[in-house]
Amino acid sequence: MAIPKAELHIHIEGTLEPELAFHLAQRNNITLPYTDVEHLRSAYSFTDLQSFLDLYYRLMDVLRTPDDFHDLTTAYLQRAATQGVRHAEIFFDPQAHTNRGIPLDTVIQGITSALDAHHDISTDLILCFLRDRPAQEAMDTLHAARPHLHHITAVGLDSAEIGHPPTKFTEVFQAAADLGLRRVAHAGEEGPADYIWQALNHLDVERIDHGIRCLDDPTLLTHLATTQTPLTVCPLSNVRLRAVPTLADHPLPALMDAGLLVTVNSDDPSYFGGYVHDNYLALQHHLGLTNEDLRTLARNSFTASFLTPKRRDHLIAQVDAYVFP
Repeated sequence: MAIPKAELHIHIEGTLEPELAFHLAQRNNITLPYTDVEHLRSAYSFTDLQSFLDLYYRLMDVLRTPDDFHDLTTAYLQRAATQGVRHAEIFFDPQAHTNRGIPLDTVIQGITSALDAHHDISTDLILCFLRDRPAQEAMDTLHAARPHLHHITAVGLDSAEIGHPPTKFTEVFQAAADLGLRRVAHAGEEGPADYIWQALNHLDVERIDHGIRCLDDPTLLTHLATTQTPLTVCPLSNVRLRAVPTLADHPLPALMDAGLLVTVNSDDPSYFGGYVHDNYLALQHHLGLTNEDLRTLARNSFTASFLTPKRRDHLIAQVDAYVFP
C-alpha cells in the first residue's frame, strides 16, 4: 500500500490512456491517426512542452459526451486510489473542449458525475484557462462557468508558457477572486522565474504549479520559503518535456533543502510515464530520497491543499502513522 498523499497537479485530460482513447474513438465513430495502442504510445516522444500539447489536444477529440468525461475521470480515480491518493485537486481545460464544439455543461456534468460517485477520494475541481488563448476568451469561459461554481473550487492557468506571461490574465484572476474562487497558476516550468513573480504579484495565486525556475532567482527562493507558498512539482513530466535532463539532475532536493513547501505530482501521467506514486518511487531511486523524505512530501501535499483543516489534519495523521514496507 502506497503512502497516503494528495495530488494537487493533475490534468484530467492528461490521464487519457491509449486504451481508453481507442475505446472512446470507437464509441464515437472517430478514426484516430494511429493503427493501434502501441503505435500511439510510440508518439509519446516529446522535445518540449509544445510538442506534447500538439498530441494532447489532438487526442482530446475522442471526448464528446458526458459518458466520455465520466469514464475518463473514473479511470483516473480508480488508478489514483491504488497510488495512495486520498485527495485530488483536478485540473480541467474547458476551452480545449468548447473551442471544438463540446458544451461546457457536457464537460462538467461528465466529470462531476464521476467525482460524486467515487467516495474513496475527496476532490476539488480547478478550472484552468489556456494561456495561449486570448484573455477575453478566458473571461468568457469564467462567465460561462458561473452556473457551475458550486462544483469549482479554484481557477488555474496552463498550456504553452513561453511568450504568455501571467500578467495577461490579471483581470480574469481578479474576477475569479471576486467570485470567491481560489487561485493557482503554472509558472516557471519552461518560463523564467519572473513568471513566478508575476503569478504571485498580479494573479495573487496561493500555489505555484511547477515553479522549478525559482532556483534562478535567490530573492524569489527566499520569498517562497518565507511565505511557504507551495510548489506542485512534477518530476517525470519535467524530464519527459526536457525541462530537466534526467531525474538524477532534478532540482527537487535543492528546493527541499531551501525550505520550500514542495509537493510531488504526476501532471499528465498517461503521457509522462507514471502516476503520482510512480513519481515518488522514481525520485527515491534516482535521487536517493529516504522514506522520511517521502513522508515529508506526502505531508506537504495535504498542507498545500485546499482541504478543510479538520480533513487535512486527519490525513496528515495517516501519513505520520504510515509504516513503510
